[in-house]
Amino acid sequence: MSNRWDNFFNEKHEINYPAMTMYQLIRESARKYPYNIAYEFMNKKTTYSEFMDKIELTAKALTSIGIRAGDAVTICMPNCPQAIDTFYALNRIGAIANMIHPLSAVNEITFYMNISNSKAILTLDQFYSKVVEARKGADHTVVIIMANIADELPKYLEIPFRVKNMGKYQGLPNEAYSITWKDFLHYGSKFPLPLPKITFEIDRTAVILYSGGTTGTTKGIMLSDLNFNALALQSSVAMEVPYEKGQKILAVMPLFHGFGLGIGIHTCLVKGICCDLIPQFTVKTYAQMLAKKKPNFIAGVPTLYEALLRTKGLENVNLSFLKGMYSGGDSLSVELKAKVDKFLKDHHATIQVREGYGTTECVTASCLTPANDYREGSIGLPYPDTTYVICEPGTEKQVPTGEDGEICLAGPSVMLGYLKNEEETAQTLRVHEDGKTYLHTGDMGYMDADGFVYFKQRIKRMIISSGYNVYPSQVENIIDAHPKVLISCVIGVPDAYKMQKVKAFVVLKPNVVPDESIKQEILDYLKDHVSKWAMPYDIEFREELPKTLVGKVAYRVLEEEELQKIAEAEKKAAELNARAEARKKEAPKKEANKAKKNAK
Repeated sequence: MSNRWDNFFNEKHEINYPAMTMYQLIRESARKYPYNIAYEFMNKKTTYSEFMDKIELTAKALTSIGIRAGDAVTICMPNCPQAIDTFYALNRIGAIANMIHPLSAVNEITFYMNISNSKAILTLDQFYSKVVEARKGADHTVVIIMANIADELPKYLEIPFRVKNMGKYQGLPNEAYSITWKDFLHYGSKFPLPLPKITFEIDRTAVILYSGGTTGTTKGIMLSDLNFNALALQSSVAMEVPYEKGQKILAVMPLFHGFGLGIGIHTCLVKGICCDLIPQFTVKTYAQMLAKKKPNFIAGVPTLYEALLRTKGLENVNLSFLKGMYSGGDSLSVELKAKVDKFLKDHHATIQVREGYGTTECVTASCLTPANDYREGSIGLPYPDTTYVICEPGTEKQVPTGEDGEICLAGPSVMLGYLKNEEETAQTLRVHEDGKTYLHTGDMGYMDADGFVYFKQRIKRMIISSGYNVYPSQVENIIDAHPKVLISCVIGVPDAYKMQKVKAFVVLKPNVVPDESIKQEILDYLKDHVSKWAMPYDIEFREELPKTLVGKVAYRVLEEEELQKIAEAEKKAAELNARAEARKKEAPKKEANKAKKNAK
């Protein structure tokens, strides 16, 4: 069955999804490109052939400490070789990679280890003490594998790094349940038995990623080999960039995030591209790396690109080496896209930033703007073999073309389900009348007659003011277009009469001084562009907006701050009322006492 958007692909593509694990698919890349660089880390290069050897050794090491097919191991790491080697080694032996943020709090790490029943956890020495503390709350035995960045540095960097960080982080672990990365690999080198042969199973959980899900609470998302391999093969088609030897991506998006792991790592390795692993960065160092390393592809969240526009260091840099720039993880406003595209053109790049859309429930992207057919406000066309429909929220009933509804999608990258949460899985994965299982994203949007998809808002984030629906992203787009505004965030604040009222938080451009006149200027500007019920009742200026761990604007933090202000105001009002009531009760007594005194 054809879809209305099929005509917009440059050519018809029939994708073969091989019955292979993730490891088996990149092993094919290694056979085709053995001497290509698979990844680079701090200028140390690893070829695809060497990468296969490292995976084999790590797989033997995992087996030597008792990890078997079906067991989970938590990877609590930034983008570095030990994490990549372990990820594919786990897949090599049929185990599960449980991916978490290394900056997670102690209780969060405990939760992740327990819900996944992880038998081991890999982390860096700098996070070791936190992981030890988290392990105390584990409801089962967990082995800690402690790695060190220096273990994977080139020799000329290793010694200075160790000297600089001497005594700063955990040395040799003292706990009986812990092992260093070097000892771990040594066990692997001495393991006498051959590794088990793992066959592809379409419904086997290979990876667990974490997300707020479609309802806002943390959930483990079970993803299969097919999910990741389909993403890689579909992305290769949708990106419309032919393979060339020596191509490189600047892999800054973290591997515990679907975008970083699925696009920045797996898709590139499947294509034979080099992943330049970046464990941490600032906007300044990112700009420096962009100029120095000259990657062909970059992928990031909108806030990263917004920050790049402000940073110094790229003024005279020729960016013609870029062949693909992709934005995901959050909505890219029309205004920011225009600014980024102008920046690229001014720096001699022949491309434009391309926005993708997806959720962790389908690994990451499942929709991408075409290279040569951008439609303002659109998040693009569905991936090959992926079907998008727009439904009345909470139902399987499709709405007419052009009308708002919930974005639902079906395809080979859609998750197996939520870990140990059948109720939420049943609400999110639903079989429609065409027999396909659709992921109900919890996002509002619409589709035009040509199949281009337009994202409006998270259903849960939508503001209802005086009975009208207000989409914060639309108001943000308008505010961001103001010549003195850098970025904004709009939230709903509880109101007794309107249910919710709109408030805007604004970061102004450099050298613009926030004052009442600027606030009024923005409000006057908004009056010409938004409806009465979408008008902010207040604008609060900030030097910066709070961000999530993956760089999205953390609007929930702002919502919580406002709720706290309201709670404090209500508490203060209650105290004042109590004092007033007390004074009222005391007044008659005072009058009586006064009368007695006068009578005397």
